[in-house]
Order: sequence, then C-alpha cells, then structure tokens
Amino acid sequence: MMSDLISADLMESWLRKPSPLDIGPEQVDELLETTVTLVRKHADGVADGPVAPVSFDSDQIRKWVGEYDFSTPHSAESVLADVATGLTQWGVHTTHPRYFGLFNPTPHWWGVAGELLTAAFNPQLAAYSHAPAAVEIEQHVLRFLADRLGLPSPVAGSFTTGGAEANLSAVLIALTRHFPEYADRGLAAIPGQPVLYASAESHLAWLKIAHMTGLGRDAVRLVPVDDSYRMDIDELRRLHAADVAAGMRPFLLVGTSGTTGGGALDPLPELAACAAEWNTHLHVDAAWAGTVAFSDELRPMLAGIEQADSVTVDAHKWMSAPMGAGMFLSKHPQAVAESFRVSTSYMPADTVGSDPYTNSVQWSRRLIGLKVFLGLAVTGQDGYATQVERDTALGRLLAVRAKESGWHRINDTPLPLVCVVDPAVDARLSPAESWAWHSAVADKVVERGQAWISPVRLSGRAALRLCITSYRTEAADVAALVEEMDKARTAVGIPG
Repeated sequence: MMSDLISADLMESWLRKPSPLDIGPEQVDELLETTVTLVRKHADGVADGPVAPVSFDSDQIRKWVGEYDFSTPHSAESVLADVATGLTQWGVHTTHPRYFGLFNPTPHWWGVAGELLTAAFNPQLAAYSHAPAAVEIEQHVLRFLADRLGLPSPVAGSFTTGGAEANLSAVLIALTRHFPEYADRGLAAIPGQPVLYASAESHLAWLKIAHMTGLGRDAVRLVPVDDSYRMDIDELRRLHAADVAAGMRPFLLVGTSGTTGGGALDPLPELAACAAEWNTHLHVDAAWAGTVAFSDELRPMLAGIEQADSVTVDAHKWMSAPMGAGMFLSKHPQAVAESFRVSTSYMPADTVGSDPYTNSVQWSRRLIGLKVFLGLAVTGQDGYATQVERDTALGRLLAVRAKESGWHRINDTPLPLVCVVDPAVDARLSPAESWAWHSAVADKVVERGQAWISPVRLSGRAALRLCITSYRTEAADVAALVEEMDKARTAVGIPG
C-alpha cells in the first residue's frame, strides 16, 4: 500500500495510470482470437487422437504447472497454448465421439458461447433487481421444463451446480415440509430419526447429503432392486414398515429415472402411490433421463414423474450443456421459500421478483441457465427430441453389435446405456474374479486409446458399462467400440 504521507497530487497522478488488469481493445481481440483458435483446434482434432492418456505422471504435471510461480508475467498467447497442450496431454477427452463413459457430454457450441457471454457480462443472480433479465431467462427455461415434465403450475425452481446440489435442495425442502419445526430448531426438534429411501442403484450423493444435513448416513435406506435393477416395491414396503415400527420418521422417497450404473427407471407410479399412502415427499432424480421429456415418443418412459413433489434434471448430461448445469423443480413454492428464507440489510429489497438467494442453496452465483436457454432457443424442442431419439437408437444398435460379438447384456433399459459381460467369465468366475477380469478388459480398451469405457457392478455383478454420451457419436464409432472390446478380451484372455 502507498504511504499515508504521500501527497494528494501524487496519489491522484498514480491513480490515473491504467489498472494492470485493464487491457486495450487490440489485446482483447488477440486474446479472444487465440482462445477461439485453440478451442476450434481441440474440437476439430479430438476425434483423431486417443480418448485418454495411456498414463500420466503427477510429479511431471506438478513440475509443468509449477513453472508458473507467478513472479514473472507471461504472454497470454503462450500461457493459453501451454494450458491447451496440458489439457490435451493429461486428461480424458469427454468430447471424443468414442467416449462411452459417464454422463459427460460433448458440449454444444451454443453452450460454449453462452459461457463466454455469462463470463463477460458477469450478472449477479443473488438479487432479482441486479439481474432481472438473467433471472427471467432462467425461470423461463425452468417453467418450460416443468411443463414438459407435466408438473402443475406454479412451480418453484432454480439452476444448480449439478444434480447433487439439486438433490440436496430436495432433502431440505422435504424436511421443512414434513417437520415444520426443522426450519428454525433443526433436527434436534424432531422426535425420532428421520429416514429417507432410495434405490440401492441410485446415485450415492444421498449419503453425502445425509452427512451434510446432519441426518447421518444411517438415515439413508438403500432399497434392494429387482432383476431389472429397479427399486423393489415389496422390499421398500418391508423396510418402511420396519422403520415405522421402530419409531423412525420416514419423510422422503426417492425415485431414480436413469440410474448411473445401468440406466434403470424406477417404477414411479408405484412410488407415487407409496408416497401418498405414507404422506412422504416424493422426489425424482431424473438428472440424466429427464431430457427424454422433450420427445413425445420417449416421454412415456417418465410416466408418473408428474406426481413428484420435486424433480432434478441435469442439463450438463443429456442436454449437452457445458458443465455444470443442474436444475431443481418443486411444486411447493411455499416450502421452497421457507427452506431458504433469509433477510439482511445489505441485500437490495425484493420489490419486483423473487430474489434467487432466498429460494435456493446458493447466495451469490453465476448465470448458469444462459447456456441452456441458448441451446433450446436455437435448436428448439424438436432438435432435442431428435437428438435423444437418435442416441436411443444408437444404444439399441450398440446392444445388437455387442451381442453379435458374443457379449451378453445384463441390464434392461430403453435408455442408451448398455452393460455387458462375457458369458463364459460371468458363469465360471467368482464375483471378485469376474470384477477383476472385466476391469482388466476396460483398462485394456482405455490403454489402446481408441475408446473409453468403464467397469461397473450391478447388484454386485461385474460388467462393462457402455453409454452413449456425445452427439458426435455415430454408428461407425459403435462398431469401433465393439471391435476394441473384442481385441481387449483377446489380449486379457478367457480364464480356463
């Protein structure tokens, strides 16, 4: 800091100098042009390279990034090029058309443009009065999604960092609805242990959420699944009856539409009937499969979701928006407001719209929804319908090609996620040995660099997980994947 003894004239002279962060128009043009060139180079060339590095050395990566000790400025062009090289060399390329892994999409270009606009305008979405256009953009998208899901109006909703935050919102609202004393006095005011139910194949963020909310991980009842890896309703009823008899306080029932492991669709109409009978909050985690709501042909997969009290959908999964973009919807606006109510003098008064910070987990946050809005505005609902229908057809083709090569499918879902085993290995080896073998095959596929898959356990049964995630994936990529799996199986060998 400058000395307090410096004269006002010298201070004013010093302050006339431009900020080191304020670059001129020419430098801005060069910066953006360099960035766009690097982005295009990645997109144009990613399919020609390996999906993932064969190996990496963390010490080498730390040495590389450690060369920037921040004591000496570098040119933006050189830093950007160096970073792009590092990301190319040391990372799994989820934008590759033969990435058949987790729900990480190739982001659409409208989303990339939306991220740039969001970063440049930098709207603050805590207070409505600070960003009315941005807030209304997001709310417009959420209302459209709610309508496609069949949720009745009015619906409260917010964009989130992802499905975990959206599902956390569901737990908080379910607690507030079921236990009014919880909002101010917390779990200590609730007589008995609150418990929630989710499929054993559900996303285990529920365990983290239970920890964060103070419920404790033991409050999560992971319900066994049936032969199709869907929540078993008989097992659910058995667990619920035992909990009630033991003095537990069931408050939340979770259905999953599109489990991470096998793409199972829990029986939502039956779950809705249970929730109504037991007076519990019904939440549907449709983070992945919720996108089929845009297709009139595929929408029946979600039958029963309109009866949910709240829903999670992730735009950064099947809607191909850049990470991260979760969405939370609830048909109980009053419970949402009660769950997040807060007031302080340094925030602008809410005079027109609803302030997002009083209706969601986050306080200050970025405009997440613009990249989703742009994708919908430019592509339209029909474009998204065509995409999910195309991906679903690719999933069916993948299942056929795998079967033709001697792989046996073990999951039963209309979604484009295919889990296969080698039948000989599956029949002969123990579960642990089968897991080791299928993991070795997946590793061999990844090592060869032509595709990316992962091993998975479905109810303890080892398999290879193959998921259509990229809008750039074509039938030729499906054929190439099966060929790579066959080569990997030969390299690993079938145990005698």
